[in-house]
Amino acid sequence: MEVVKAITQADGMELVAAVDVLRVGEDAGVAAGIDSLGVVIAADLGQTLRSCASDVAVDFTVPDVAFGNIRTCLENGVASVVGTTGLSQEQLDEIERLTRSMDTPAFIAPNFAIGAVLMMRFAQQAAKYFEYADIIELHHEKKLDAPSGTAVKTAQMIAAAKGAAMISPNSANTKITLEGARGGVHEGIHIHSVRMPGFVASQEVTFGGLGQTLKVRHDSISRESFMPGVVMAVRRVRQLSGLTLGLERIL
Repeated sequence: MEVVKAITQADGMELVAAVDVLRVGEDAGVAAGIDSLGVVIAADLGQTLRSCASDVAVDFTVPDVAFGNIRTCLENGVASVVGTTGLSQEQLDEIERLTRSMDTPAFIAPNFAIGAVLMMRFAQQAAKYFEYADIIELHHEKKLDAPSGTAVKTAQMIAAAKGAAMISPNSANTKITLEGARGGVHEGIHIHSVRMPGFVASQEVTFGGLGQTLKVRHDSISRESFMPGVVMAVRRVRQLSGLTLGLERIL
């Protein structure tokens, strides 16, 4: 419900509808912990979009339903700003096709925290000077995908900056006594996922070189950290075309 608060507090924006299958019939403002907005939470996205004048829809749901939600928005001429991760490349390709055929844009970002995007950029800059890197991402226990979209995107940005995969230092002398102890590997980078109560979203990138290490870390201590990026994307998405991936594209 942080999105509801952010949109209602942003200049020039108005919340015209809300959809949530768990809180149907409640006032969106009351559900978000603020004053009543006179916007009743509905259950059917398509019907809701057809009955209101909406320019942009914001989706923070789960991967199983996000793709269908985006399709419904595009078919109704409503631009999408999406923070749900875990969409497959095939789904992203289909979203790109739909944005073109419907002449309606979509914006998807693995992380809307501006500090997290800067962390990824700093890691990208450092990548040119190191051969080894590990990523540790830490999220709340209810996050559905592992590794996080931010971690995968960071690994891709590091590899792109370096022009090659990092070196994965799995020495033949290392005896792995617990499967997965070194994490998953993407672009030669070991990615470790932590899931437990107490975290919102954190990520640390550690680079290793001769006689030195470099760590770049970002922590979101509340979901409020994502809202400036969400509002920025809502303001910009109608000026874009096709599918845009990543908040760094509009910073």
